[in-house]
Order: sequence, then C-alpha cells, then structure tokens
Amino acid sequence: MASTMLSLASVSPSASLSTHETPKGKVKLGRSFLSLNKERNNLFAKTESFGRISMVAAVNVSKFEGVTMAPPDPILGVSEAFKASTNQSKLNLGVGAYRTEELQPYVLDVVKKAENLMIERGENKEYLPIEGLAAFNKVTAELLFGADNPVIKQQKVATVQGLSGTGSLRLAAALIERYFPGAKVLISSPTWGNHKNIFNDSRVPWSEYRYYDPKTVGLDFEGMISDIKAAPEGSFVLLHGCAHNPTGIDPTPDQWEKIADVIQEKNHIPFFDVAYQGFASGSLDTDAASVRLFAARGLELLVAQSYSKNLGLYAERIGAINVVCTSSDTATRVKSQLKRIARPMYSNPPVHGARIVANVVGDPTLFGEWKAEMEMMAGRIKNVRQKLYDNLTAKDKSGKDWSFILKQIGMFSFTGLNKAQTENMTNKWHVYMTKDGRISLAGLSLAKCEYLSDAIIDSYHNSQKGEASPTAPTKG
Repeated sequence: MASTMLSLASVSPSASLSTHETPKGKVKLGRSFLSLNKERNNLFAKTESFGRISMVAAVNVSKFEGVTMAPPDPILGVSEAFKASTNQSKLNLGVGAYRTEELQPYVLDVVKKAENLMIERGENKEYLPIEGLAAFNKVTAELLFGADNPVIKQQKVATVQGLSGTGSLRLAAALIERYFPGAKVLISSPTWGNHKNIFNDSRVPWSEYRYYDPKTVGLDFEGMISDIKAAPEGSFVLLHGCAHNPTGIDPTPDQWEKIADVIQEKNHIPFFDVAYQGFASGSLDTDAASVRLFAARGLELLVAQSYSKNLGLYAERIGAINVVCTSSDTATRVKSQLKRIARPMYSNPPVHGARIVANVVGDPTLFGEWKAEMEMMAGRIKNVRQKLYDNLTAKDKSGKDWSFILKQIGMFSFTGLNKAQTENMTNKWHVYMTKDGRISLAGLSLAKCEYLSDAIIDSYHNSQKGEASPTAPTKG
C-alpha cells in the first residue's frame, strides 16, 4: 500500500481542498482525519505506511502572509533612532519641528489664547461640512493671496480645508488624476520625501527637474529652466513657495519671474506647496510673494497650505488646498469636485485646528501677536544659522567655503554631506539626520553649534567621500 502523507504547511490559504468540522471536534480533509491536540495547540496528520507512523506538524497560515515588512520612514525613522540612543550628546536634526533654545517643543502663546477663547465660547464638536470650516477657508485664502487680491475679490479661488499639507496635496493629486488623465507632475530634485509617495499612491506620473547643484551647494537655475521647458505642454510644475525643503535654497525674485515666463510659455500649470509662510523670512507677505506673482499674471494654479510650522499645529493636521481659476463659476465647480473626492477619503476634516487658525488670523490683536511670535521663531533659526557658520569658518582650516549656509533660508540647511558622511555624523557624533545631508536648524540650539560644527568638519574631511547628493532627474 502506498504511503499517503499530508503536510498542512504546504497548503495555501487559497487551496481548493475543502475543510469542515466533524461533530467530535476533528478536522476532516477528504479521507484523512486530523486530531486537535489541545495541549500543544497544534494539528497533526496521522498516516500509516508499512507499519510506520508519520507525524507532520501543520501550520495555520495567515491570510496576510504575503504582506511584507515596510521600510522605515526616512524622516520619522530618524526620530525613532534618536529616542533609542542613550548618548548624552545626541542631537535630533531630522524632523522639521521647531524647538526652543532648550530644545523643547514650543506651543505658541497665541495658540493658547485662541484655545481659551474656544473654551469660553463653549464651542461644540459637531461635524464640519466636507469643505471644512467656512471661517478658516476665508482667512487662509486671504492670508495666502492678500485680502484685496482680485482673485479673492472676484471669488476665483476654490478653497477646501485639508489634512495639513500632506492631505491637501493628496486632494490635489486626486483631482489631477481624475480630470487631467496622463498629465505629468514635475518635482524638484531633490524634494520633500513625501511628494513622490503622494503622487505614486494617486497614480499620477511624475518626473524631476534639476534644482540642486552640488558643486555650488546652490540652485541649478539653468538646469531647472531647461527641464521645465522640455516637459510636455500642460504639465503640472510643483514649486516650493518659500524655504525649499530639503535644500533651503530659493530662487531670487528675478528668477521667479523667469520661472513664471517659462511656465506661461509652455502652458504648464503651477502647483505650489506652501508649508512655511511667515516662518521662513518672518514675513507673511514676503513668503507669499512667489504665489502672488503667478496669480497676478492671471495664471490658473494650485496651492497647498500647512499650519504645522508657522503656528506649531503639527498634530492638528490643519491646512488647505486652493485652486485659482479663471472665473468664479469654474472655481465653484472645482470646489464641488474637491468635496466629492474628500467625502469617501475622510468624509470631513477636524475642527480644532481650523478654529485656532480662524481665531488667530481673524482677530487683529491675536494676528499681531502671531506675527511677533513668528518673527521670534524665524529670528532664532537665523541666529543659529549664523552661529553655525561662524563656528565652521573658525574651526575649519581647509579653506572650504561654508557661506552657502547663510544663503539658505528656513528651518533646513542642506550640508552637502553624502551618505557615508551622514552615517559618520550619526555613528560617531550621535547627530541624527536624514541621509541626504539635510539638517533641521530648528532642532539646534546656540549652545550646540560648536559641537555640530566639529561633527560636520570631521565627517566632511575624514569620512569616505562620494557624490554629495543625487541630482540626476528620475521618473516615477
């Protein structure tokens, strides 16, 4: 008699072999009976072959067996590694979150006052409309374009409250996928790490335009213009409104004019990501100048906003997507479709952060206090940037030009360090940062500038050298 041995480990969850329970609690597969061993919580198949007994352990295979482990987030993973470190000198320069001189999280005083107002008014927690809080949508569009801007006066802007910058970008990406099928989005090389994820998940094709020049640690303006010109007509061009992330390198006003010229000539659609209005220079108007330039030309454009940085509302997930159209009628229809996209995605947005923004921006006294606090935060980062530069130039005797640090703006500095050098920063100096060489100056104190300059000088000169950072355009 032939041996009949069954190993359940080889049976996939989708196998067509029928399984059912017997009244006595045994599992029956065809003509073989499997007994339940309650003590070991294992199943065994018992078969007889020429007087021998074979026991085969059966494995209960998960229906999610094919789900692989996702890689750690390149930015948030830095904070996890920082928390796990026990070194007393450690620095977390990975995540872009503002810290005080004592390197502690900071809740703006004006935010506390706005929240107290909400408590005093006894405001409820009812659902918001799909498009969000009306008072928020009004003030956020006015803050971005200016209350007297013709696009505001003529109601040409479709504004929908989003889940901070990421959620607002995601809504816009869904709109592009639905109403501009096949259209490509051009993104800078490098860019914020989540941009590619957003467009990939939205099934929107993208390619990169040159932006960072590792030789000068500055803007590759000629490469940028050339790539935008070469893109298919009608492409979306993703631009950082101010304080480019991760480089901190912004075009000059004259360069912005030339960028607008090329986009207009090619019939492209500008798509701004504005995450740092008021936080980069300390001026809300200065940091919105690029967006207002394009709007003044009569161009249709998209703008995603976030209040994570400039109001410190990181966990409130408050932002907006704005679409400037040629007419109020078009804006109304665009807004209706943004709402249609949002409804099955998250139904409606949260109210707490929206009320904070509406209270702060809508009240002249609180608005003035907010601008003063933004100037203070931006000023602290500028002081840290200057102190780091001073330490680097004083300590590094090689003659290397570190002036690019002062030319950059915002909370980040792109150091030009390559992967091997950033690994030395972490492994030897316990400075936690992203592998592309970006550091968050918002997480640095004046007291730690000398320590950081020692780490940078050592890593730059004594670690394996290679390409400073990837710059070749890629596609997605």
